[in-house]
Amino acid sequence: MAASITTSGAVPGDRTLGTPGAPITLIEYAAPMCPHCARFNEEIIPHLRAEYIDKGKVFYIFRVFPIGAADVPAEELARCQPADNYFQFIDLLFRNQAKWDPENGVTDVRGGLMAVSRIAGMSTEQVDACMNNQDEQKRIMAVAADAATRYGVSGTPTLVLNGDVQQAGGMPWSDLKARLDSLLAKK
Repeated sequence: MAASITTSGAVPGDRTLGTPGAPITLIEYAAPMCPHCARFNEEIIPHLRAEYIDKGKVFYIFRVFPIGAADVPAEELARCQPADNYFQFIDLLFRNQAKWDPENGVTDVRGGLMAVSRIAGMSTEQVDACMNNQDEQKRIMAVAADAATRYGVSGTPTLVLNGDVQQAGGMPWSDLKARLDSLLAKK
């Protein structure tokens, strides 16, 4: 990826939460279609935000790593949201996978994404413009290529804690909390 990495590990365009100077940088590679990512979003992220991100202990970087074709238009739609609504829209996608994700038997992915986007107040024209954004498609694929090259990411969710890759597919909160506390104890 051509973008330069900052000292926090972020690149221009990343969607982040927390303070860039936090002692831990956590990058999550996730896919909107991924059921494990949806579970991680629902069960782990609220704890992570309350106990670490909001307290300045973790700088969180979220990047989409497509595992299926529907992930690209889903991320394009999320990127059309104002930056401060990005995570709300990603949450909406995760919580509504049954309405748009082909892994749930949905045959009209565009229609499903359209329905989810309407919840966020988008018009048909806005949805079509977002899902046809070639520059955004290239950015998404560049992020995925960088993840595979830099960290060996091949599935989601994958976490990178201060540069150390962790497979997080079935990771319970207690395990992630123990890893974070261990890193903080070394600071």
